[in-house]
Amino acid sequence: MSIRQPILTRRHFLAGSAALGLSTALPGCATRYDQAAPIVFVHGNGDTAALWHTTFWRWESNGFDTDRLFAIDFPYPLARSVDATYQAYRSSSTDQREQLAAFVAEAKRRTGAPKVVLVGSSRGGNAIRNYIKNGGGAAHVSHAILCGTPNHGVLVSDKALVGSEFNGASPFLRQLNDGPTEVVPGLAWMTTRSDNADKFAQPDGAALGMPGQPTGVTAEGPALKGAKDVVLAGLDHREVAFHPKAFAAIWEFVMGSAPATTGISAESSPLLNGKVNDIVRGAGTNMPVAGAVVEVYETDPKTGARRVMVHKQTTGEDGYWGPFRASSRATYEFVVITPDHPTTHIYRSPFARSSQILHLRPGVLTDKDKAAASSVTISRPRGYFGAARGDIVTFDGQPGPGIPPGIPVNSTSTLLLPAGTAQRSVVCRFNDEVIAVQSWPVADNRVVIAELHY
Repeated sequence: MSIRQPILTRRHFLAGSAALGLSTALPGCATRYDQAAPIVFVHGNGDTAALWHTTFWRWESNGFDTDRLFAIDFPYPLARSVDATYQAYRSSSTDQREQLAAFVAEAKRRTGAPKVVLVGSSRGGNAIRNYIKNGGGAAHVSHAILCGTPNHGVLVSDKALVGSEFNGASPFLRQLNDGPTEVVPGLAWMTTRSDNADKFAQPDGAALGMPGQPTGVTAEGPALKGAKDVVLAGLDHREVAFHPKAFAAIWEFVMGSAPATTGISAESSPLLNGKVNDIVRGAGTNMPVAGAVVEVYETDPKTGARRVMVHKQTTGEDGYWGPFRASSRATYEFVVITPDHPTTHIYRSPFARSSQILHLRPGVLTDKDKAAASSVTISRPRGYFGAARGDIVTFDGQPGPGIPPGIPVNSTSTLLLPAGTAQRSVVCRFNDEVIAVQSWPVADNRVVIAELHY
């Protein structure tokens, strides 16, 4: 089975840029960096390019040219159980290395830049290291920044995860870490990591489903000999890539000084677009879905009730559902209708800026969900929920289910409304972000997701 290469087109990707080289000033705004090295963002295991959209907004808010920011969307983002053994709808470390190489080449062609900056979250760092060391990437990369990457594995074992690229004893990681230094010379390296809140950098295997078993890994697991090591205290596995503090650290490493802001400057009428990505056998892919119907409704921010339909489109072969001109003051419901998945209602808080990587995946209904009147999930793609650090996760003011004490390990919380409950408003909250939804009935094969930006 061949793996389709990610395609980089103007329609598909927004841009901005990283700071190396010349800059020009724009009247009435911050310095604009439009001749800098482009940045290529690389998502993690099972993820999509969409996770980077708030990161893009921060780069743009500091004056970066949109056309110099790129995010790869690996077709099959989940790693194989055994890296060297074919597994349907999953990718090997070699697959991702080759796809990243092609993506970087296209980003360079589009911008005319001699080199790019690579920024990877979690597994994305594996692809970056493999490309630089084994795929000729050292000649094309100026900076490599690895955020929460399990550079020494999520465990070191000859009994568990044997052959996985996430095992520190695997041939893959052993060869990457071989030598007196663990980085390839000739470019600048940085790692960002948590002090103790990364679920995949723990001495105990509880987060891996092996409580009480030592992993052979510590909080220092993502650090590399030869790289600048930045510790972001209290942040979780995903936040060390997507949090404003992570943005500030990355900007300063590339630019040499702190960003003007870690906030996001709003546009009045952002332009939005993205793909509908497929789910196969319960596993998320980034393969486009043709023939999906996407409806977008402006909603009442207090109740989630529909005010008016503002967009409707059936996807073509490329899976794209837009473009759609939004308001940065409005809340929205995205409805994804496909023949092979539940009708999925995705509610979002206002979009501050434009994005072309707002990819949508249909939801799934478990047997447990199907016994309820409605299934409503709060989803945080760019971080986890941490009760111990005081995160507030509530449905209608009541604590969200499934958030254990201790380190942050879950990025979703699901409320199952009991059978017989009528459709109603549910107010979902994570700290300062509040999204009101409607509880559509499971009996009609519908699932509800409140997807957080931050």
